[in-house]
Amino acid sequence: MPYSPPKTIQSPQNGPYLHLNRVVNKHLSTRYRRPYRQHNREVFDLIQAIVASDKWGGLILDSCCGTGLSTQLIAERNPTCLVIGIDQSRDRLTRQSDRFSARASNSVLYQANCEDIWRLCVEHGIQFDQHFILYPNPYPKAEHFKRRWHGHPCFPYLAKLSGTTELRSNWGLYLDEFAMAWEIMTGNSFVREELVAKTPLTLFEKKYTDSGQSVYRLIVR
Repeated sequence: MPYSPPKTIQSPQNGPYLHLNRVVNKHLSTRYRRPYRQHNREVFDLIQAIVASDKWGGLILDSCCGTGLSTQLIAERNPTCLVIGIDQSRDRLTRQSDRFSARASNSVLYQANCEDIWRLCVEHGIQFDQHFILYPNPYPKAEHFKRRWHGHPCFPYLAKLSGTTELRSNWGLYLDEFAMAWEIMTGNSFVREELVAKTPLTLFEKKYTDSGQSVYRLIVR
């Protein structure tokens, strides 16, 4: 099939979501009480067991990891750390990538919903040294704001989950909003930066950069 370059983000939203402050503060003042799915509890039990080993020099979480390419590359760059990749799609997790032939021994992939795993980790005292959320679904329509991670009820758990969280996106506004929400939650201010990726961490990142699109990074602590 001929190569089809990825589309740029098209959104009728020209600036930060108008009610961002209200939505974030509502989630900060209430507890997310959605019942855990049994499958996610079972995955968390596996995570607890592997984290309990004393052989790891650190813990890294790769949320919404897709095919696991990013998990593999992060594991190669951090050989003493355990890198856990989470994605809700079994199809993406089982898809083969030509970027690696063998899984790094310090990485694992699990099929689960991130919001349940995040909550369970926080509630059971598992904290990560680094957390990656790479190219999340931007949900570019303003009416879908609450589906973006910073508009989701589980957003308050992110500050307790890891000391450092890195997001990447080809839609700068998504990261700007996340930074605004993070400042509301923690009082800490951060700004996105344009990223020149020498080695793309995800297939999305490779497609975006190959097509000449700008990609951005936001690191919050």
